[in-house]
Amino acid sequence: MRTDVVRLGRLSGERTGEMMHFLSSMRSDRCIADADILVDLAHVLMLEKQKIIDRDIAKQLLSALLELFDDGIPEEVFDDRFEDVHAGIESLLIESVGVDVGGRMHMGRSRNDEVATCIRIKLREEMLKQMSALLRVREVLVALAELHTGTVMPGFTHLQHAQPTTLAHHLLAYEQAFSRDFDRLKDAYVRVNQSPLGAAAFASTGYPINREFTASLLGFDGLVTNTMDAVATRDFALETLADISILMANISRLCEELVIWSTSFVKFIALDDAFCSTSSIMPQKKNPDTAEIMRAKSGSVFGAFAGALLTVKGLPMSYNRDLQELTPHIWRGMRDAKESLRLLIDMLSSASFDTERMKEEAGKGFSTATELADMLVRSYGLPFRTAHNIVGRAVQKGDLLLSTLEEAAHEVGEGISLISKGLTQQTIDEALDVHYSIALRKAPGGPAPFATRIAIEERKKQLDLDSQQIDQRLAKLSNAKEDLITKARRLVA
Repeated sequence: MRTDVVRLGRLSGERTGEMMHFLSSMRSDRCIADADILVDLAHVLMLEKQKIIDRDIAKQLLSALLELFDDGIPEEVFDDRFEDVHAGIESLLIESVGVDVGGRMHMGRSRNDEVATCIRIKLREEMLKQMSALLRVREVLVALAELHTGTVMPGFTHLQHAQPTTLAHHLLAYEQAFSRDFDRLKDAYVRVNQSPLGAAAFASTGYPINREFTASLLGFDGLVTNTMDAVATRDFALETLADISILMANISRLCEELVIWSTSFVKFIALDDAFCSTSSIMPQKKNPDTAEIMRAKSGSVFGAFAGALLTVKGLPMSYNRDLQELTPHIWRGMRDAKESLRLLIDMLSSASFDTERMKEEAGKGFSTATELADMLVRSYGLPFRTAHNIVGRAVQKGDLLLSTLEEAAHEVGEGISLISKGLTQQTIDEALDVHYSIALRKAPGGPAPFATRIAIEERKKQLDLDSQQIDQRLAKLSNAKEDLITKARRLVA
C-alpha cells in the first residue's frame, strides 16, 4: 500500500518508526473507523449532488466505500505509517481506484471537520448505550423497591443510626440520582448531535457544499454553525465526561454501601458469588471485589475528564493537534462507565437482602427519638427545642423510660412535669415503635409504605417516558444510516 498520501506534497524525509508511533492516533481511531466510512459516504453523496464531482467518479468512490462498509476495514489501514485512520482509508482508496478518482474524495473538507464529525457520531452512539443501561439500572431499583415497601431498616447520617426508614425508600433515593444522570446525558446529547462537517480546516470551503444535506444523511439534528468553533471545540466531549463522572460518583456511593452492607458485622445484603472473590490464603473469605473495582473505576473516569479538560484549557483557536490526545480520554471514560453500569445491573438483580437483620437494626441507637420529641410537641404543647433537649438529655442518661424523661424534663426547664401532663410509658413506647414512626412519614418522597408506593408508580411512568425518548433517538439514527446506505447503493447501481 502507498505511504501516507497527505505527506507527499509539502513534506519530505523519512520518519522513524518511533516518530510515526508517537504521532499516530490509530489506537483510539479504531473506535471511529466505522463512523469514518459513513462520513465518507455522506460526503461523496453530497459532492455528487452539488455537482462538485461527476456521477461516474462518485459511483467508483461509493462502490469502494460500500465494500469497506460491507466487508470491514482491513487491518493495514491502521498501520502507524498513516497518522490517522482518515489518511489510511484515503490511501487505500487511492491505491484501489487510482488517484484521479480516490484523490477527489477529500474535496471540500479537512481531517479537522472529518474527525470532529466521527467523534460525535461514535459518542452519541455510546451515550445512547449509556442511557439505555441507566434505564435498566433504574428499572431494577424500582422493582426491588416495590418488593420492599414494608422492609424497615436503619437510616444513617454520619454513618450513625439516625432514623428508621424502609429499604424501598433507600433504593428509590439511588433511582432518583440515576434519573438525574440520565437527564444530564439526555440534555448533553442535544449538543453532541450537531454536525461540524463542512467546516473544513476551520474557514469552510469555496466549493458549493451542502452542510444540511450531509447532516441529515448522518442523523444529526442540526449544524455547529460557526466553522471555526465546529473544528476547535471539544466542549461536547467535556460535558459528556463531566456527566459520566457524576454518574460514576453515584455508582461509587452505591458500591460503597454494598461493600459495607455485605460485611459480617452488618449483613444487610449477600452478593451473588459471581460478583465476589476469595482469598488466596484465607479460605473463609468472600470479598465484594466487583463493587470495589467499580468504586475504583470512578477514579479512572474522573481522570479521563480531568485529562480532557487540561488538554483544551490553553488552546487558541482553531484546531490544534493537542486535541488528538483528548480523544482517548473520551473512549476510556465511556468504556469504564458502560462496563460498570452493565455489571451493576446484574449485581443488584442477583443480590439478596436480609430483611430480619435490617429490622433488628432499625430501632437501635435511639433512632426513633425524633418521633418521641415530635410527639411531646404535638400531644403536650412543648416547644420543639425544649422537647428536643429533654429527649437528648434522656439519651445521655442511657434510656427513654418515663422516669428518665421526667428527670430530664426537670433538668431542662423549671416546672416541667411530663407525668403531670399525662405522659405514660405506653405512649412513649408507641412513639418509639419503628413501624409507627415510619408510617407517619407519608409526605411526598417519604419512607412510609403509602408514600413509597406512590413514588414507585411515578417512577415507572417516568421510566416509560425516558424509554420512549431513547427508542425515538435510536430509530432516527438507524433510519438515517439505512437511508444513507440505500442512497449510496442506488447511485452505484
